[in-house]
Amino acid sequence: MPQSPTITKRLWLRRLGWLVLIWSLSVAALGLVAWLFRVFMGLAGLTL
Repeated sequence: MPQSPTITKRLWLRRLGWLVLIWSLSVAALGLVAWLFRVFMGLAGLTL
């Protein structure tokens, strides 16, 4: 049984929302790791 266009669009938007959420969290996690590296390198005396 085919789905209505409204349900199909809602499912597509939900999937897109999850994609954006996961991408945003991964970028934030990468930023946090980079910041932590910078902090630890600074504590070790490796500054510019």
